[in-house]
Amino acid sequence: MLTFVGIGLYDEKDITLKGLDAISCADRVFAEFYTSKMMGTTIDRMESQYQTKITVLSREAIEIDPSWLHHAKCENVVLLTGGDPLISTTHIDLRLRASDLGIATAVVHSASIVSAAPGLAGLQNYRFGKSATIPFPYHTRSKTVVSETPYNVILQNLANNLHTMLFLDIDRDRGCMTIPEAVELLMRVDCEREHGTPMHSALGIGIARAGSPDVLVRCDRLCDLATFDFGAPMHLLIVPASLHPLEADALVRFADAPEWIR
Repeated sequence: MLTFVGIGLYDEKDITLKGLDAISCADRVFAEFYTSKMMGTTIDRMESQYQTKITVLSREAIEIDPSWLHHAKCENVVLLTGGDPLISTTHIDLRLRASDLGIATAVVHSASIVSAAPGLAGLQNYRFGKSATIPFPYHTRSKTVVSETPYNVILQNLANNLHTMLFLDIDRDRGCMTIPEAVELLMRVDCEREHGTPMHSALGIGIARAGSPDVLVRCDRLCDLATFDFGAPMHLLIVPASLHPLEADALVRFADAPEWIR
């Protein structure tokens, strides 16, 4: 049996009682933290809180060679993930692999940034369109390549008057992308477009450390967010479409948004 257990947004205390029950019944407990990092805790603190040994898996052990799955054929195995399990397509693929091996699976849900971010920003969750991830640039022999996909997703959503949630990349060497870095990448794509929508004048909402005691939410023009210090990760960026009056009021009240957005 393989049970996916979400452990929430920030630290070891975000886990649900059902999640703790699943861990207490497990023969082995694994965890992965490349799709989402728990910035408010450590493995030692998690092991102390959950009273179990946790084996942290690499990205390769999740996506390429999940040989550890064979334990779930005859044992109760738990996989801990940040946020809510199966939000990441990586975990859906892993569940399908387990099914191919004849392994039964179960899911214990938890808080996700997908639902937390709209609430923190005061935005109506049914007004969000397609989301995207802003990846770090990669280098070829001749140039540095910046992905245009997030930019195109924003334009598509704005054309349909929908908000865009943008997840920021996590890299083994470069760490967690910040909101200013993400904005700079969007502006680079914008400058290369002959007939683009100027990102420097667009509105943005930056969210840092959701689920923590010092969560920060700030709304301003993207060009101003590019110079704002949001502090420690994790960061997330939202580019909103036109605002409902209640959304605008919430952003002014709770995200230090300028009055002109009303």
